[in-house]
Amino acid sequence: MKMNRSGTKEAEMAEAPFKQGTLIRGIGSFYTVRDSNHQEYTLRCKKKFRRDGISPLVGDEVLFQPGKGEEHGWVEEILPRKTECLRPPVANVTKLVIVIAPVPEPDLLLVDRQISRAFAQGMEVVLVVNKCDLSMETAERIKREYRFTGIPVIPISAKNGTGIEQLRKALTGPHLCCFSGQSGAGKSTTLNTLLDLNLETGNISEKISRGKNTTRHTELIEKNGIRVMDTAGFNLLEAENALEPGSLKERYPEFAYYEGKCRFRECLHDREPGCAVTQAAEQGKISRERLERYRELLAEAREAWRDRYD
Repeated sequence: MKMNRSGTKEAEMAEAPFKQGTLIRGIGSFYTVRDSNHQEYTLRCKKKFRRDGISPLVGDEVLFQPGKGEEHGWVEEILPRKTECLRPPVANVTKLVIVIAPVPEPDLLLVDRQISRAFAQGMEVVLVVNKCDLSMETAERIKREYRFTGIPVIPISAKNGTGIEQLRKALTGPHLCCFSGQSGAGKSTTLNTLLDLNLETGNISEKISRGKNTTRHTELIEKNGIRVMDTAGFNLLEAENALEPGSLKERYPEFAYYEGKCRFRECLHDREPGCAVTQAAEQGKISRERLERYRELLAEAREAWRDRYD
């Protein structure tokens, strides 16, 4: 049987074995994948992913067909994800590094949203308080509020190197880390100092005291035993639509000791009479401020749960 030139090429592609690698960058419709030998390939995704409503994410483990010569290859399959973040949109993160700073003013409700979603997927969390050369007051406040959660709080100054060695030890190892947080908190500056890089950085707008977003795409960086994603900053994280309100408290490790000690078995720790968690906050055994933010998230979860079928 005679086969045309196009058919021969398709047959060769089909017979060639797929390679496996990690998606480290995506710009437009092109994706960069790195294999276990640290060789990088430029790929595109087949239309089947768009038809199935699947978007490749940085951190994805994929099977792919390398291109030949100057031709790009193709992503053939996205392997099952261990974790998935909505914002920043990344996959397979095992350690979320949330960077905050005295300026811009930390949005701790945003931080708690991120922590909640990370814990729900089994991720570890590290809180990094940058710009401690400006003030240590923010770092001390964060340590007080999160001291009962088991989350490490690492004060640093990316500008002068304070605390960088402690952060390096926390991130070195088999983890796939993701730097996340508000625009202007200094994520890229911290990575520059931590890994001796030259990522673009920005300044804080004096008019609105808000950071300028200099990271335009997510990239997975591997250097000196650390695997970490640099991501664009953001100042908003939407409520979860499918979160059953009663399960939110399970994402707060400081509540665990008091479960079963409330007057009501189904207590949600929302000002119910005889609530052991409320009493613990009043006695300074857990953070009163974090409990109040939990109640804000609980109210959101209840509203979203009521409206989930609308």
